[in-house]
Amino acid sequence: MAPAIKTEGLTKRFGDVVAVDKLDLSIDERAVFGFLGPNGAGKTTTVKMLTGLSAPTEGKAYICGQEVTQGSVEVRKNFGFLPDVPAFYDWMTGEEYLRFAGELYGMTYPGINKRAAELLELVELKKASKRKVGGYSRGMKQRLGIAQAMLNHPRVLFLDEPTSALDPIGRRDVLDLIGRLKEEATVFMSTHILSDVERVCDGVAIIDKGKLLVTSTVEELRHKYSRSTFEIEFDEDGQAFADSLQSKPWFVKSEKENVNGNPTLRITARDIGLARKELPHLIAGSGLTLVRYELVQPSLEDIFVEVVNGK
Repeated sequence: MAPAIKTEGLTKRFGDVVAVDKLDLSIDERAVFGFLGPNGAGKTTTVKMLTGLSAPTEGKAYICGQEVTQGSVEVRKNFGFLPDVPAFYDWMTGEEYLRFAGELYGMTYPGINKRAAELLELVELKKASKRKVGGYSRGMKQRLGIAQAMLNHPRVLFLDEPTSALDPIGRRDVLDLIGRLKEEATVFMSTHILSDVERVCDGVAIIDKGKLLVTSTVEELRHKYSRSTFEIEFDEDGQAFADSLQSKPWFVKSEKENVNGNPTLRITARDIGLARKELPHLIAGSGLTLVRYELVQPSLEDIFVEVVNGK
């Protein structure tokens, strides 16, 4: 079975500027894939090439085994696309907008009505379907845009920065929807919002200055960039306890930080297994009042900064 999305040396230059540099990706079907990078990294340029809106300078892109070209109509039947700033006819109702989009897809009227009803239910806009789109919130418009992109039963759905302008409630609703969409399609979501990727994505690629730095699952990234760091919080001052650890063969360093306003020791160990065995006994024998003891897992933000900075 061909990958849902595949690129081979995909490159885009604007004069002397290389916006995307020899991008190689292979993304399986029925997954949510996060395409992650800072602003200006080349994410939107990549999405435009993958959807045929922009021709690559070099390289090729394939959707469900078919090459993407600017003139290809057949390959467009395999994907839907929601741009970062979707445009709507505000005088239409949500239902009318989907019917209009269905006509552009060349769908039959019975097919349009059936699919529109299904999608309005899926994106939780059934009750608002007869209201004018001009009265929708930004989150509602974003969900309507996703419904429009899913009208023709695409096998791949491209979402460009789908939550960047939403409030917390709107973001939650859209992310919940994205998590459900992989039952129908592969979702390729470009974003710079790390918490969104952490919440809904199965796989992730990190791009910076047009170059692909890493591609992996979120869990594999966490495992690869895991740190042997413990956070320990006492009611009392723990500096003397930290000093006492310096003679241990597994000890690397200790730092004092404020975590949520509480003084916290961060203990780094070179042998995490040995440290996990010894630290609880050492804490118990210290006479200090333990508030919190935690082996710290790196957040996606920590990993992102480390990857982009090349550490």
